[in-house]
Amino acid sequence: MNGLDSLYQQLILDHAKRPVGKRDFTPQAGNKTASHHEFNPSCGDEITLSIAVDDADMITEIAWQGDGCSISMASASALSQLVTEDGLSAQQALERIAAFREMLQSRGQIEPDEELLGDGVAFQGVSKFVMRVKCAMLAWVALEADLKKLGYTA
Repeated sequence: MNGLDSLYQQLILDHAKRPVGKRDFTPQAGNKTASHHEFNPSCGDEITLSIAVDDADMITEIAWQGDGCSISMASASALSQLVTEDGLSAQQALERIAAFREMLQSRGQIEPDEELLGDGVAFQGVSKFVMRVKCAMLAWVALEADLKKLGYTA
């Protein structure tokens, strides 16, 4: 294992141990909200991810509850951190979901954009393990479904 792989593995473990955004959802008045539950029957991972979006199409809150492997829980945490720290609009979130999906479907053949995906780049190695891709995508798919419920499409 090279140094970067080791760093990414540690980053995933840190997110799994101290997840960002794992809490009850308490939406702010006046914002549009959506919540979506995803379940991965192949391994039993599940997550319910909720968002609030304001009139300017900015995601003002993201929260999730779930149970599963360290990859799925860490991925939900990395996604929550990305949305929160970068202050994403609905459209920006959809662009990042697409970039994350492309990275995971590449089987390690594309170099991810760290500025675009933040800690999400740590999941690049997961793309080599088809059975783990669904684990890493779980929260991202839930966010995409939330945005679609609110009328946002890529």
